[in-house]
Amino acid sequence: MLAAAASLRAAASAMAEAGGDPAVLHAVLVKTASSSRAAYNFLLSRYPPSLSLPLLSRLPFRPTAASLTSYLSSESSSSPSSALPLLRRVLGVSPAFLADGPLSSLLRSMPPPLAPHLHALAFKLALSSSPYSASCLITLYFRFRSPTAARRLFDEIPVRDRDPVCYSSTIVGLAQNGQYEESLSVFAGMRSNAVDSTMYALSGALRAAAGLAALEQTCGIHAHAVVVGLDGNVAVGTALVDAYGKAGVMDDAVKVFEGLGDDRNLITWNAVLSAHAQQGDVPAVVELFNRMMELGFAPDGLSFLAILTACSNAGADAEAEFWLEAMQSKYNVKPGIEHYTCVVGAMARVGRLEDAESVACKMPCKPDAAVWRTLLMGCVVHRKDDSTYVMLANVYSAAGKKDEEAASWTAMRDCGVRKEGGRSWIEGRGQVHVFVANEKRHEQLLEIYDKLNELIQEVEKLGYKEAGEGSWHHSERLALAYGLISGAVPSGKVLRIVKNLRICAHCHEFFKYASMVIDRVIVVRDVNRYHTIKK
Repeated sequence: MLAAAASLRAAASAMAEAGGDPAVLHAVLVKTASSSRAAYNFLLSRYPPSLSLPLLSRLPFRPTAASLTSYLSSESSSSPSSALPLLRRVLGVSPAFLADGPLSSLLRSMPPPLAPHLHALAFKLALSSSPYSASCLITLYFRFRSPTAARRLFDEIPVRDRDPVCYSSTIVGLAQNGQYEESLSVFAGMRSNAVDSTMYALSGALRAAAGLAALEQTCGIHAHAVVVGLDGNVAVGTALVDAYGKAGVMDDAVKVFEGLGDDRNLITWNAVLSAHAQQGDVPAVVELFNRMMELGFAPDGLSFLAILTACSNAGADAEAEFWLEAMQSKYNVKPGIEHYTCVVGAMARVGRLEDAESVACKMPCKPDAAVWRTLLMGCVVHRKDDSTYVMLANVYSAAGKKDEEAASWTAMRDCGVRKEGGRSWIEGRGQVHVFVANEKRHEQLLEIYDKLNELIQEVEKLGYKEAGEGSWHHSERLALAYGLISGAVPSGKVLRIVKNLRICAHCHEFFKYASMVIDRVIVVRDVNRYHTIKK
């Protein structure tokens, strides 16, 4: 054993001197008549496929699962498209070789649509609940956009067998597929089962917290990262910047960003740029951009998207035009449809509707629904909604064109388009409470409505009048009422509400008066931006 190890070290040293040529190692093995499994497996992983396959058939020992793993990892990584033919070849020769290692090597390169079939194969080989193969299958399901199947597979793995890789792949995959609450739930399970945290698990959980704009969850994960010594990791730090930014807590986002020092990369810079962009803080975004340039970072499309998003949120139309031109002429970055959409939004926000339409019609890429929706938003004065059909109907309504308004609603119905349901949520004591308009199911329903009715009476005393009662029980108002009665947000603290659609003009105005009544700052993050409402 010691002699074989010494031979392998000598061969590896010779290979290094030869510039990493695996043929040198092969020559040493042949010359010394070595039958070292470790040496030959190492060689299989380094040879190109044209040489590794003949070598596999001429090994001085019976091929093992480890040998096959080395060969497959080399073959599939050099040519991902060969993964499926390789699987067929192995199954045709000896299915017994498909142990945990070889199967996992193949699964990493398989096309996502094959996930269910490969799952069936793994089940047949009694490997579907093996942590190694299961983690690869879970990742494959997530790439196939099947989060439910991936979560079910994770749940089938015995708790005692779930390792950090299983947890990390599930947490990350759920977050990437928008299953934020599920992702945080798995992360909580990982911690309660005392499984070691990885930078992937922490980054994935922070991505989920960012998606919910859940400040308490972000703070808790941050504290855990400090305890396990991963708070200085650039991937975790970048995710923290994004999560704090999404929660609207810029001081903490900047503090984490500055603390990363020289470890910051372009992704980190883009995260802090985007955080300021959501606030519509154009000067701060431009200042950070200039700092980034001075340090030698080359901006990409996301860097400019942050600047243009800030311009759009602030209605800085001239600045938006300047940066759209500069990114092409000065920085040689080709703008995409998302960049043009921001310029259209900046112009529409300040009433330059004809110019905005001109940009939409003349841009080099075909405008999509988001571009026209952004333009329509500018046409609907104080009548904002998430659906293009709804906004178009409101445009006709405001113009007194009732027939066209009815036709818009009919088109929406005939095309099978449904208006996305409005939801708002507020976080308290580590839980996220979700509300819909005219909520009927919450366990504190009567108290919530009593509090909201009390607020309505108080804001009316201050002079607020609202035509009709269509907005009185909107989801964001119910979330506000819950935040007040539950004590989940301590007195004097900012009330933070998140909404999946744009906040309507009536609710925005209502919150201005409500802020005076309760003597609190209210921050609403809707689908487009933050609204900080002070008395």
